[in-house]
Amino acid sequence: MKTIPAVLRHRLLPLSALACWLASASAPAARPLGAQTVEEGKQSALDHAAALAPLVAEMSTSLWDFSEIALRETRSAAYLAGVLENEGFDVERGVAGMPTAFVASWRSGEDGPVLGVLAEYDALPGVGNAIVPRLQAREDGTAHGHGCGHNLFGAASVAAAIAIKRMMAEHGTPGTVRLYGTPAEETVVGKVYMARDGLFDDLDAAVVWHPGQKTAVSNNRARALNNFEVVFHGQAAHGAADPWNGRSALDAVELMNHGVNMMREHVEPSARIHYVIPHAGDVPNVVPAHATAWYYVRDTTRVAVEENYGWILDIAAGAARMTRTEHDVFLVTGVHPYTLVRPLQEAMQANLERVGPPQFSEEDQDFARELQHFLEVEASGLNDTIGHLAPAPEMADGGSSDVAEVSYIAPTVEFSVTTAADHVPWHSWATTASHGTAGARKGAEVAAKALALMGAELMLDRDLLRRAKEAHAAETGGRPYESPVPANQAVRLPENP
Repeated sequence: MKTIPAVLRHRLLPLSALACWLASASAPAARPLGAQTVEEGKQSALDHAAALAPLVAEMSTSLWDFSEIALRETRSAAYLAGVLENEGFDVERGVAGMPTAFVASWRSGEDGPVLGVLAEYDALPGVGNAIVPRLQAREDGTAHGHGCGHNLFGAASVAAAIAIKRMMAEHGTPGTVRLYGTPAEETVVGKVYMARDGLFDDLDAAVVWHPGQKTAVSNNRARALNNFEVVFHGQAAHGAADPWNGRSALDAVELMNHGVNMMREHVEPSARIHYVIPHAGDVPNVVPAHATAWYYVRDTTRVAVEENYGWILDIAAGAARMTRTEHDVFLVTGVHPYTLVRPLQEAMQANLERVGPPQFSEEDQDFARELQHFLEVEASGLNDTIGHLAPAPEMADGGSSDVAEVSYIAPTVEFSVTTAADHVPWHSWATTASHGTAGARKGAEVAAKALALMGAELMLDRDLLRRAKEAHAAETGGRPYESPVPANQAVRLPENP
């Protein structure tokens, strides 16, 4: 019998699920590729994904229990890497300077496509909740929660990578399937540094999904982003006895923010600029020697982001001169807009329709409606349809994604699956509660199947891959990828991981 790694023993699988998983863990002997068709490979991958439903449930529940925030996903990363290693993947941990980032690869033959499957597993701070349709703290005291559903995201992506690997082993399909364990998506960090360090450079294509409030192929370019901090350094002094001896870093932050707010009148409507002041001094009677402004600057193109970023840096420099302080700028991260590839979107739509939307039970819908009643929003329950793929990209919404960096490097396709009720606020305790339910896990099972179908198609349909690469080259204009973050800059890790 296979030895189960310690990371898999933190909770007890139902015996039936454990037996099912162990029985399927040994892939059938490979047979020559010869007679294999695209349809045979896709059906094989779909069957394997369906058989992995107990493992999807187990992984989703475990990651929900862990609920670890950005760059602190120690148990989550170790757990998923252990599952893949047990399946026969070669796992490289701690990539791109992040202890919780990993790459798991499985190869068949000497050539063939290299397919990337992206997985996320970070939770959000302060949105923890029990799995109940009302505001209620977890019994174990965990304050964080999967308000974005990354427990489901990580589970379904890992299961899909395993299903694609088992299809390849069964049919002797040449190629490489690679699961990317990408941390810190919520701070738009993980994939940015992995992309900068070249970890996606040899991909032929990538597939990814995300939990949501609808089931649909993504058709939105999102916004480019620069996420940066400006730290002002002044001179402390007594606020009443000798303020003339002080130089207020807080004054500099306030002047900078005022200048940026005056700037807003003169930027394009597509721009988004928002900030907080994480540190503004300690007590009123001490002139603050240090203060920080933390900014996000977004727009629909990298060029526009860089222009507004440069303008804001000029304002910061002016604020420092006016207050006779010094200042430092740290670009935490930056991303491009999303690169959409129409041939992959159309293929993904067909695969998603083949799987069908999640089949929610009345119990699933009752939970969703109770939650909506508690929040005093329309009690429409869970969306159980598949969205139509519009003929042209949708208008960019307000958000940004580090998946965009992968999409610039290689043809990438993304979709969402319903995992939480309509109208409830995302990134909240309500979606955390939702993402611990059996209904949400049904969404993850749909995602695993759709990813497996798409992955098998990309492995076997060389014409689709060719058309995807041509469309991708047309979208990027053949311009090589340039990371927004400096080449020698290390990821800023938490002080107490």
